[in-house]
Amino acid sequence: MLLKDLCTLEAACCPRDATITAAARLMQRHHAGDLVILDDLVDTRKPAGLITDRDIVVRVIAEGLDPDKATVGEHMTSPVVMGLGREDVAAGLERMHRHGVRRLPIIDERDRLIGIVTLDDLLREHAERAQDLLAIITKEQTRERRGAA
Repeated sequence: MLLKDLCTLEAACCPRDATITAAARLMQRHHAGDLVILDDLVDTRKPAGLITDRDIVVRVIAEGLDPDKATVGEHMTSPVVMGLGREDVAAGLERMHRHGVRRLPIIDERDRLIGIVTLDDLLREHAERAQDLLAIITKEQTRERRGAA
């Protein structure tokens, strides 16, 4: 399976000059724990960074900064680790593991954002595959029992 087939296509995004308060509200609206930061929301859509709900708590709130004045550009993680849509899911998982990240913005050949893959997405996909394998084993065992009776 390719990353472009697994990613959430409607990744929540904002510009780097958005305030932390605006970012938090955007996360709330999208039911997302992260935002991909883009310098150009329309044309190039190249990811410049990533900010998570945890970043907001640890880098802004816990430091006593004003979330109405602090911007995501000041507190985002950059450079951001990314995956190519044409890459296999295993390559994306390996990259996430190597860099210790839970979220992987997915880009096309022109570096334009096409979506995001999270650790939860990968876990869900692997759990579904494990269920498929279990169903095969169960079906085979049932067939063997019927044949032995």
